[in-house]
Amino acid sequence: MTDTGPAAVEAPEGLLGWCLVANVAREIARGEGGLEIQHGTKHFRAGTLLRLPPVRWDPGHWRWPAVGRHRGNGRRYVHMVVRADDLENFRVKGVYSEALVRSLNGYAHDPAAPRTLQNPWTRERAQSWADGWNRHREPVFIEGHPYARPRMSVPNPPPAEIQIDGETLHLAHYGTRGARYSRTPPPVEWTPEP
Repeated sequence: MTDTGPAAVEAPEGLLGWCLVANVAREIARGEGGLEIQHGTKHFRAGTLLRLPPVRWDPGHWRWPAVGRHRGNGRRYVHMVVRADDLENFRVKGVYSEALVRSLNGYAHDPAAPRTLQNPWTRERAQSWADGWNRHREPVFIEGHPYARPRMSVPNPPPAEIQIDGETLHLAHYGTRGARYSRTPPPVEWTPEP
C-alpha cells in the first residue's frame, strides 16, 4: 500500500527558523501634511532589509522592533524600533546565521543554545502577517487628527469623498503614505466667461 498523504515539506539545510522581513520604504513622508519626502530613515538606508521578530512588548502606535544593518556600520546587526509606515514589501525569509539569531533573540539569547530562536515565527503565521501588511489599501488621515484612523483604509486609488459617522469627507491630498481627507469641500475652479 502506498502513502497518499501530503508530502512533508523539508526545511532547507542550515535553516534555523523563519522570520517576517520587510524593506525600508524608498520614499517616506515626513513634515507637516506629509509633504516632505525622505529616502530611508535616520538609521537605515532606503531598501535596507529588516527582520521583524514577533512582538513581545508594545513599542507604541504603529511601531515595530526590527533588526537590520545600520546606515553607519553595515557589518553588524542593530536592534531598533521603526515605524510600520516606513516599511514596504513584507515577506517571509529563512534565518541561517547565528549572528542574526543572537540579534533577534536580544536579551533573551541563550549562549548555551546559539542556534535557537527564543521566540520564533511559524512560517504560516509570518506569511499571514506579511499578506495583511501588503494589502493595497491606503490609510486614512482626517484633518485635525495627527494619526491615521485606526482600522480604516480606502482602496488605491482613494475615492474623492467618503462617509464616516454620517459626515462627508473630501479628499484633500493623496501621497506616498496615504489619503488625507478634509471636512471642507475642494475649492470650485473659477473659469472666465468669454
